[in-house]
Amino acid sequence: MSDDNKVIAEARASFGKGAARKIRAAGKIPAVIYGHGTDPQHVTLPGHQMLLIVRKANQIITLDIDGTDQLVLVKDVQRDPVLSIIEHIDLIVVRKGEKVTVDVPVQLEGESAPGTIANLDATSVSLEVSATDIPERVTVSIEGLEEGAQISAADLTLPAGAALLSDPETLIVAISTPAAPSADDEAADAASAEAGADADSE
Repeated sequence: MSDDNKVIAEARASFGKGAARKIRAAGKIPAVIYGHGTDPQHVTLPGHQMLLIVRKANQIITLDIDGTDQLVLVKDVQRDPVLSIIEHIDLIVVRKGEKVTVDVPVQLEGESAPGTIANLDATSVSLEVSATDIPERVTVSIEGLEEGAQISAADLTLPAGAALLSDPETLIVAISTPAAPSADDEAADAASAEAGADADSE
């Protein structure tokens, strides 16, 4: 974890939509910390720094709250669908050496056989990993795979110390060949092109 993930948090006692709007207007983000049987703790986080941090999933942050460090996992980021701003962040207390459950993105690597396409069925998998060693992604090689090849969750090469929680039979990627256009499709395309040409000539 880099120093970029050390965040100064301000404890807050004001809640509700009005308070949250004032916080966001000041360029900050309201957040709540929970977990390990503790009472939820409401804090305010620096907006720009958090925008940079949450670009990647499952970030671990060291919060400095009134001079006391607290290790937390970014569990949920609520965004305004119209303005694309962060409205609220949920954080979970974690401890070094503790195992956590996270959804990790799947990334394809390589090229399948010429003329085929790779269909990514599952964009992420659920893993149990050390809280301080969460992988950014799980990489799947499709190099040279032929039509009909399939990779399931059980086939994935997981990072050291990670355990698969997703159903092992979950289809991750399937290799197929795009269907050739049928005669009916070609006729429809030709008719559409001819209609367009007639319209242009009018």
